[in-house]
Order: sequence, then structure tokens, then C-alpha cells
Amino acid sequence: MSPLISLTWSDHVTGREGYLVVDRLVRGVSSGGLRMRDGCSLDEVTGLARGMTMKEALHYNDDPSARYIPLGGAKGGIDCDPRDPAAYGILVRYLRAVRPYIETVWTMGEDLGLTQDLVDRAAAEAGLVSTIQAIHPLLDDEAAARRRLADAFAVDVDGIGLDELAGGCGVAESALTALDRAGVPYEGTRVAVQGLGTMGGATARFLVRAGLTVVAVADVKGTVACPEGLDVESLLAARDAFGTVDRAVLRPGDRELPGDAWLSADAEILVPAAVSYAIDATNQARVTARWIVEAANMPVLADAEELLAARGITVLPDVVVNSATNAWWWWTLFGDIGPDADEAFAHTRRSMRALTELMLERAEAGRTTPRAAAHAIAADRLPLIAERFGHYR
Repeated sequence: MSPLISLTWSDHVTGREGYLVVDRLVRGVSSGGLRMRDGCSLDEVTGLARGMTMKEALHYNDDPSARYIPLGGAKGGIDCDPRDPAAYGILVRYLRAVRPYIETVWTMGEDLGLTQDLVDRAAAEAGLVSTIQAIHPLLDDEAAARRRLADAFAVDVDGIGLDELAGGCGVAESALTALDRAGVPYEGTRVAVQGLGTMGGATARFLVRAGLTVVAVADVKGTVACPEGLDVESLLAARDAFGTVDRAVLRPGDRELPGDAWLSADAEILVPAAVSYAIDATNQARVTARWIVEAANMPVLADAEELLAARGITVLPDVVVNSATNAWWWWTLFGDIGPDADEAFAHTRRSMRALTELMLERAEAGRTTPRAAAHAIAADRLPLIAERFGHYR
């Protein structure tokens, strides 16, 4: 199915291109973040937008007491290295160009390569009231809702913002649910994480605090590994704005390895939490883990997943695993939860465990992959959303 809106923008200053894809609208609004990376393409953004439609549908709750009502799916992307000195100017010009869409149909926030603070600053410079102003007409009390979300973004837990931690909590809970169903104890279970940015860093923290051992993490400088376990809190405290760890904090037993060494780490769980298309049909042969937990969007290519499944390796898909990042915004904005870390984590854990359980049960019953099961669940829910709220496409 073709998306409702698909556009390509060219920056008149640098020639760099940006993209916006609105896959579907529900109640006239769509949801999805904006990423910036060198090589970002329209095909990539189109796939991400469709994934957002499914994420929204997967969190549909027909409980009449639930205030969060799913939106449609969308995504934005800019083909530029976020470390490029010209990147901020490109971001501002892109936001100016797509401003009419943000004002009316596209609610957006940070994604790969961008932080929410940077997006908000650029949005203000581009003349936007808010990056989620398209949803304001749907709120019962706009002022109270915006205040609640602002208060939630101000919450800090041991040096990391609640907005970062919510998504990582959801990823971790998906992984823990898989372990519980398999009867695998947390203690002694080893994890390798690609990317220690917003999603990867928070996921690593929650998994370690649950009793698992992170034995390898990778960033743009390479992989840092320790078979006995890394000091995750020390690494998190030594990150820069792009999730790159200052090697000065490494301990004598920590080893520096090539950037792709995380793939073959001696671990039960791999968490690709950085770029799309990280695991392909060739490098999948190096994976020995039992589970791949997709914290990033589209990190495992379809042909690689087929080969992994044939080897007994389960991929927990992004449409479920990292969906709490998006859902947390709306749970908070609509008032299902308040600006409180404990409340946010409890709600996230309940929701993500229930959704992951449902996906794995359906996959087992249908003798299919978790991804196929998740897509089937979303396909079941989309007509219910359409019947209740109406949508285009």
C-alpha cells in the first residue's frame, strides 16, 4: 500500500535531501520521529513510517478508561551526518519547509542522530509552537497536557532523563519477557549492545539492574568488551551527545575491539540499538546469540532474519520492542500516566510485557516468527481503529 504523503526536500544551501512520509492518518493526525544520518533515503523513511502505523495499532486499547488513542504513522529523515558542522542549519531549514505538515498532521520528536533538546531548539527557530502541535486539537485540556509532558521531560533518574529511560525500559521488558517464557534466569545471561545512545544506553541500564551482564557495547569508535561484565554506569556517564564513550574511563580488563565485534560477542542477547540495516545476510553468520532484540528501527534485514530463524535465533521485532518510546509520549500527554518515573516504568512494564507475551504466544501457535505475529496483531487492530475513529487509507 502506498503512503498517503511522500515528499522529498532539497536544501538550497548544501544540496542535502530530506524526506517526509505520512503512511496513515487517524483522526487526521500521524506520529513518528525525525532522524538524521548520512545515507538516509526515502525508502528507509517509507519503511519507518509504515512501522509507526503498526506501533500505534499495537498499542490500541479498547478499554474505555484509556485516554491514549492511537494515531497514524509517519516518519521524517535527513540525509546528513549529525556531526557535520552544517547539520543544525540543515535541520532548521528542513523544519521550516515541512512546517505546514507539523502544524496540521505530523507530530514528531527525536530519532536516530538527534536529541529532543536539539529538535525543540531548531523547531522554535523554524517558527513552530511545538513539534506535536498537530495533536493539540485532540486534547481535552491542552495547557494541562503540555505542562504534564514538560514536567515528565524534566524528570531525571540517576543522571538520565525519563524521556530516554522510557524507551529503554520497554526494550528491556521485551527481552526479560522472552527470557521468562524460555525459563532462562537473568543472572548469568550476557548481553551485547550496539549503540549506547538514547535507546541503547537506557536498555543496558535496565538489563543490568535486572541482573543481566552486559559484556560488550559498540559505538562509532569500536566495541568495548569484558567477559566478566562492563561497568555500564561508568560508560553511560562518559558518553558525549552522540553516545560515544570516552575511552579514558575504561578499566584495565576492558578490551577495545573492532566496531563490528559486538555481532559475534559471546552473549545470549544482542541488542542492535543504533542504525538500520545493521545485520544482513552475510554478517548474520557471525551471530551466536539466542535472541536479537531490535531496539533500533529495522536493524535486521529480511533475508538475514530468515537465515537467523533457520539457525534457531529469534528476532524480537522493532515494531513491538522499541514502541514504548512513542507510547510514553502519548500516555503522558493524554493523561494515562503522570510525570513520575515509577508510574511511567510500571505502566511501560505492564504494557510491554502484555504485548510481548501476546506476540510470542501467537508466533508459537502459528509456528511463525515474532515479526509475522506482530504484523498480524496490528492488521487485526487497524480495522477496529478505523471503525471507531476513522482514518485515511
